[in-house]
Amino acid sequence: MPVLEVNNLTTRFHTRDGVVKAVEDVSFSLEKGETLGIVGESGSGKSVTCYSLLGLIPMPPGKIHAGSAMFDGQDLLKMSEKELRGIRGKRISMIFQDPMTSLNPYMTIGDQLIEPLTLHLGVKGEDAKRRAIEMMDQVGIPEPDTRLGAYPFEFSGGMRQRIMIAMALITNPEILIADEPTTALDVTVQKQVLDLIKEQQNNLGTSVIMITHDLGVVSQVCDQVNVMYAGRTIEKAPVRELFENPMHAYTRALLKSIPANHKKGELLYTIPGLPPILSQLDEGCAFRTRNTLGQAELCEQGSAPALVEKSAQHYVQDCPGCLA
Repeated sequence: MPVLEVNNLTTRFHTRDGVVKAVEDVSFSLEKGETLGIVGESGSGKSVTCYSLLGLIPMPPGKIHAGSAMFDGQDLLKMSEKELRGIRGKRISMIFQDPMTSLNPYMTIGDQLIEPLTLHLGVKGEDAKRRAIEMMDQVGIPEPDTRLGAYPFEFSGGMRQRIMIAMALITNPEILIADEPTTALDVTVQKQVLDLIKEQQNNLGTSVIMITHDLGVVSQVCDQVNVMYAGRTIEKAPVRELFENPMHAYTRALLKSIPANHKKGELLYTIPGLPPILSQLDEGCAFRTRNTLGQAELCEQGSAPALVEKSAQHYVQDCPGCLA
């Protein structure tokens, strides 16, 4: 039985410029100990999908129009704010994209690590301090007992990201949502952070949702992949199947744009144009105007293509132009 099962999630923002269809009819499931990658360009709906599950989108202007998110027999989307507070940070934790803006600059690292222990588990005093030191040690912070009293500005970017991971894992959550956890980190630190998440996942049996635009990260750590574009899932499959047999033109374009797939001296491939403005979406295939690897003239124009199973566990938007 999946740890989390999301069905037909639809989240929109009602603005002065119109209705922004940020997430439309998104479904996925997450098994115990599994890593699900949600991948796509900026603005594709990756983060909003996960923020919706935890009640973190501003309402208004945001509104969850439809769907369900079943976690331990309860629908997260129907929970009150009080009920969600009992789950956020305890059973479902999140590593936010930018640790410098997510960590409180006025609180010591120790106080920020101890806070979720006190709030969710009732651990206080020396026990909480000891657990915080242990967690800092586990994520590779040197001299954790002396650095407990330091402030976020005294840590490097990589160390701050490690602190975010420690805060997310200190309550032993069942699900960890990692929102671009390696953004702005150099390659060496990036690998250390990914290895750290994987190590903690193996030790605790945590399920992970990895939000990223980097298919290189997906290939290293994920078991399943959801590719999102313009608020919709356009392809999903086990990671090896997706890399060996990408079907949708957008997925193929993302894979083609990976620098490692180019010969030395060859111009890097880039997807032409920009993602659509989600408040001005036309009916039909949202990728039509940028489709250079399929046959754009065959793309759906009447309605959004349905997600269909083309092979075992491999789902793709059934758009003739994008599958060509």
